[in-house]
Amino acid sequence: MKTDDNVTQKPGHSGFTPAVSPVASTTIITDSPAIQSGETSIPTQGENMPAFYARPKATADKALPVVLVIQEIFGIHEHIRDICRRLAGEGYLAIAPELYFRQGDPADYNDVSKILQELVSKVPDAQVLADLDHVANWASRHDGDMRKMAVTGFCWGGRIAWLYAAHNPQLKAGVAWYGKLVGEKSMKQPEHPVDIAVNLNAPVLGLYGGKDDSIPQDSIETMRQALRAANAKAEIIVYPDAGHAFNADYRPSYHQSSALDGWQRMLDWFKLHGVNPQS
Repeated sequence: MKTDDNVTQKPGHSGFTPAVSPVASTTIITDSPAIQSGETSIPTQGENMPAFYARPKATADKALPVVLVIQEIFGIHEHIRDICRRLAGEGYLAIAPELYFRQGDPADYNDVSKILQELVSKVPDAQVLADLDHVANWASRHDGDMRKMAVTGFCWGGRIAWLYAAHNPQLKAGVAWYGKLVGEKSMKQPEHPVDIAVNLNAPVLGLYGGKDDSIPQDSIETMRQALRAANAKAEIIVYPDAGHAFNADYRPSYHQSSALDGWQRMLDWFKLHGVNPQS
């Protein structure tokens, strides 16, 4: 089913992590001749990190605003690649790095609990934030306009998007989709978003589901209070009829109206805070 000139919905598509099989019929795959995309490798901390990028083709003479795209627990599978392509269609250079590449590949797993136990739990926040700095450096060498840099992340990446907004002073805007806000602290996760509200360098928009059992509403209210106390430039939107992963069009959790509204709010947030392809 055609949804617009650049986006097609298909009943299934290869390139998804086996743990999310079967892929839902609502899956969106962006296909446009105006977009250039592909795999790349980014030097970071003595290693080469795989990444996927997408950008508009007709921009050879122009620096592009940058969006760092942070994966769900499932890695850089087809959904995250498509998020990059959608952003490229809006005029951005979008880059999604494989942030667990040292620990393993989510595509090798068909069980969500094993991905969490054997990959996600082993990834230190400090490593992730440093890797994202190297992604930003890569973007600056590949036509990225570092005066216009944003971050967005989903689920696991939503939490990291909050943290990165407190980490990188160059960042202009962040959008966190259903990222955990509070939790137990550990050596690998010494802080959570609620702890760094006072340190935000960039305004963050948080997009959450009112029916998300994994992120209770009281934790969202705790975050709102922390943001107010810090006088932070941030906003949290809760979609009352949406659950967790409501933007994941390849999963049964997809809630179309919330996803479409959240996507537009994200684009508006970027533009409001100076990450604008048109300026």
